[in-house]
Amino acid sequence: MRRPQPLLALLLLLCCPWANTRALRGWITGGHEAQPHSHPYMAYLKSGRFFCGGFLVAPSWVMTAAHCLGNITVVLGAHNINEPETTQQIRGVLRYHPHPEYDPKTLSNDIMLLKLTAKATLNKYVKTIKLPKTCRDLRTGTRCSLAGWGRTDEDQETDKLFETKVSIYSRRKCICLYPGLNNGMVCAGSFHELNDSSQGDSGGPLVCKNVAEGIVSFGYKNAPGVYARVANYLPWIRKTMKK
Repeated sequence: MRRPQPLLALLLLLCCPWANTRALRGWITGGHEAQPHSHPYMAYLKSGRFFCGGFLVAPSWVMTAAHCLGNITVVLGAHNINEPETTQQIRGVLRYHPHPEYDPKTLSNDIMLLKLTAKATLNKYVKTIKLPKTCRDLRTGTRCSLAGWGRTDEDQETDKLFETKVSIYSRRKCICLYPGLNNGMVCAGSFHELNDSSQGDSGGPLVCKNVAEGIVSFGYKNAPGVYARVANYLPWIRKTMKK
């Protein structure tokens, strides 16, 4: 996990004294188990002892966060990732395409495309999800959903897909929390409580009105999460997938 730099922590305390600056993380606590296969675009990305979320954007392409780069195996059509479900499809990665301007220190441009070794077989358990069509901003308060297989709190892990609802934060509030915020990022979380109510793994999609608008990137424990804003990268996405 990344930890805030001293200057960033001081700015957060001065600007937003309620923000918890103890640690950055790629998951959200709480939530409830999703109905099996209700998010058929979800991909489980495993690399040794580590894992991330991802999502199928075309039969041969999975999108995730650039900080998830590793020797990845992709599992599609899963609900319980520790059970040999007949719905699961396993693919290797032929080519990794992290954004060329990804910065691991600031997590700017935290987006990556994975070209699969073989096309996914699309069915009721494995489907693609739409991407934004234009580069417009999301309206503050827009309701979105998250899903993932990571921790449901700091000490408890799950092998089943969990989900939650979050809302888009205003850019002004976002910049208060994260002074390094740029146009390639967007904030979302719960307006009613400090801890978000469910699980969203690094690399998983922020889905608003059935469109993948963001990618889980990072966040402080008791503050809204930061997501790579997919709409900002449409030209790069189209160019990369056309190759």
